[in-house]
Parts: sequence; structure tokens; C-alpha cells
Amino acid sequence: MALKKYETIKVEKEDGITWVTFNRPDKRNAMSPQLHMDMDDVLDELSIDDETDILIVTGAGPAFSAGQDIRLYFRGTEADPAMRAKARRASNQWRWQKLSTFPKPTIAMVNGFCFGGAFTQVCACDFAVAADDATFGLSEVNWGILPGGIVSWNVVQTLNFRDAMYYAMTGDPFDGKQAKQMGFINFSYPKEKLREETVKLAKKLMEKSPAAMRYTKEAIRAVRFMNEPQAADYLNAKSDALKYIDKENSRGEGMKQFLDEKTYRPGLGHFKRKKVAAK
Repeated sequence: MALKKYETIKVEKEDGITWVTFNRPDKRNAMSPQLHMDMDDVLDELSIDDETDILIVTGAGPAFSAGQDIRLYFRGTEADPAMRAKARRASNQWRWQKLSTFPKPTIAMVNGFCFGGAFTQVCACDFAVAADDATFGLSEVNWGILPGGIVSWNVVQTLNFRDAMYYAMTGDPFDGKQAKQMGFINFSYPKEKLREETVKLAKKLMEKSPAAMRYTKEAIRAVRFMNEPQAADYLNAKSDALKYIDKENSRGEGMKQFLDEKTYRPGLGHFKRKKVAAK
């Protein structure tokens, strides 16, 4: 699938992995109105792209993203209410609604500075990895403002309550190793190994059934705010739906490999995915 050229992002494909890179390195990839509109558009394109099995979001240069571009996003739209509304809508849509419900596994690869509003897209991705020396910070309090949009909501879900309060109220930064210790990200690696290890994770995910991966991520996100009876009912219905949507018949293959061929043992081997050729 041929993709458009974008002004503020780069899109690269590599063996089923699609890299979307914020490409404003001179501004530490601060999010401008144009970047929000580019991201809003590209996620729609990639969600139906047969060549995209895994989506990785990262930043060019020494930063993942320094948050919102204060000059362009806030001051630059003061005299243009229509543009302000358009930018705000695109920002909210891609950073949470579209990214958190993206139909394929998503990984945030935090290669450097990650501040303020950039926390939302890290939280929205299914997985997050970072360089050991990446720098995270909720610096809004130092500007006399709070972590707005839905940043505070994202952070208090992903960090524990005490850490969320501390870092939001002090503005103190923390690095990739600390982010891993607090559970904000899955893994942290030396910077020179970050891309290699991120690709390893992507390839591990590509061994799984795409339908099972999609329904699992949707289920985990949905049941988080349900009580036990609601979760049981939802998961039963979701499991039944998966049987009909899975073109690879992963359930049948898994049963056959476990019971008949005895080639798969949980914890001792891997289920061999039977890929269906794209039509």
C-alpha cells in the first residue's frame, strides 16, 4: 500500500514492521498542529494497510517528543479559532482514541526526551520501551499549569498513585531505568541496543495470531474498568467472536499442535502460526 508523504513525520516499512517517526528533530519533535494532522491521517491509512503487522512510534534525533509545541499549538492558533479546534481534535483523536484502539500491536520506542503531552501516546501504545538514558518529565507545574488534555488521566492509570502525584507535582524528571522500575514502560535498554531490542519484541509479536492479538488487547483494555460479572460476560462474548473472525483458525491449530502433533507445550515451546496469504 503506497502511503502519502508527510510534512512532519516519516513512515518506513520493514518486513511487516512500520516505523512512524516524529520528524521535527530541531524542535525535539514538539507536536505542532501539522504533526497532529499528519498523525491523525497516517493512523487511518496504516490501520488498513496489509503490509503493517506491527506499528512502532518513535522520534527523530535526540528526542521522542518534547510535548506540545507551545508557540505553534497554543500561541499560533490564538487568532484562528477554527485552526485551534481542528488541531485540538486531531491531537485528541490520534494520541488516544486512534492509537489506543489501533487494530494491530503498537510499540512506543522512547529514544530520548519525552515530556508533557507526549506521555499520552506512550500510554496509548500497547508496549513501551526506552533508552536507559531517556528523560521523562511532567514539567507543566513549572509553567504554572497542570498536565492537561488527558495526560493526568493517562499517568495515574499507568504509574502508581504515589509516583504519579510525585512527578506531576514536583516536575522532577526520571530516566528510562526508573521508568522501567515504576512500571511505566516494559523495558529499558542501552541506547545503542534500543532499536535492535524493539525489533526483537516486534518479531515476537508477529509470531502470534493477528486476530488473537487484536482481541486480547481489546479485552485487556476493556475489562480494566469492569466488575467481575461484567468482565466474565464480555470475555465470553469476545471469545466467541474471535472464533469467527480468525481467518487462520488459530484455536484449531493450537489444539492440533498440542493434542495431536504434540509439537506445542505452553512454557516449553511456541505455537506455530499458520499464516493466511493476503488476497
